[in-house]
Amino acid sequence: MTVAFLKTHKTAGTTVQNILFRFAERHNLTVALPHPSCEHQFCYPRNFSAHFVHPATRPPHVLASHLRFDRAELQRLMPPGTVYVTILREPAAMFESLFSYYNQYCPAFRRVPNASLEAFLRAPEAYYRAGEHFAMFAHNTLAYDLGGDNERSPRDDAAYLAGLIRQVEEVFSLVMIAEYFDESLVLLRRLLAWDLDDTTSTPPLAPRGARRPRLRGARGARAAEARERLLRRCFGDEPVLRPAAQIRTKQLQPWQPSRKVDIMGYDLPSGRAGPATEACLKLAMPEVQYSSYLLRKQKRRGGVRVRPEPVLDNPPPRPIRALPRGHLGH
Repeated sequence: MTVAFLKTHKTAGTTVQNILFRFAERHNLTVALPHPSCEHQFCYPRNFSAHFVHPATRPPHVLASHLRFDRAELQRLMPPGTVYVTILREPAAMFESLFSYYNQYCPAFRRVPNASLEAFLRAPEAYYRAGEHFAMFAHNTLAYDLGGDNERSPRDDAAYLAGLIRQVEEVFSLVMIAEYFDESLVLLRRLLAWDLDDTTSTPPLAPRGARRPRLRGARGARAAEARERLLRRCFGDEPVLRPAAQIRTKQLQPWQPSRKVDIMGYDLPSGRAGPATEACLKLAMPEVQYSSYLLRKQKRRGGVRVRPEPVLDNPPPRPIRALPRGHLGH
């Protein structure tokens, strides 16, 4: 019942987060959520601190929002026996997604003429500057998210990378793989001893590019049936991905990182009303809206007034500096 999910960038982490958020709500568990000064992430790209967690969401059972991994701080926040999980993706496909999504945020990407990925790949050193804000999106993002030093090159320092991998294997009970998403869900369910419904009460489509396994036997048939019931109840015969501008329901409009990127989402079919609509609304609600919803709910449960609190000091993120050898999030 206690799980910390390191949500890495552009790896289908939001889909796993959706599953964990809805699992927590189903079982009335407390979800660690960022303080308003951190917006909907735990003050990323700063090193995670327990101070970034909203006091109304402590002590938590589940943590699943973006952060930079810091083992000591997470252990200070989470109960003993917490299961640690993360997800990785094939790096080339992940980088293409990073380049498109953070094109207006990462300075290295903004320098590229005509926002050309090909131009960046031909001469990345012409655009990349170590230490800039959000520079990690242009260089070894997964190493940075995992608490490692993204400036250490495996060509020049293979021992550092090997040590980082060993430390990751020590901490994480499961490393999911985006390209094998359904198989990873099976492993997650077994690891956490979940019921079938706990992995089907989520937005209905797996990440683009995920390979679909065949579900065999009685258990696989039940999983397929549960999925089909969920689809029909909320979306009719088939859910349709839509651009945000075409989504009528404001609570379902996904956050857009820039005008050059169109993040798709789902909308409910017209003419639906009643309790089922509320359930389906929460089912398809994007991360930002669902995080706000959970925060309001947990405040009410704890008797906290649902009003803005004084924010924490939020200085500009610290420059990215090289970390000591063998370092993982300290």
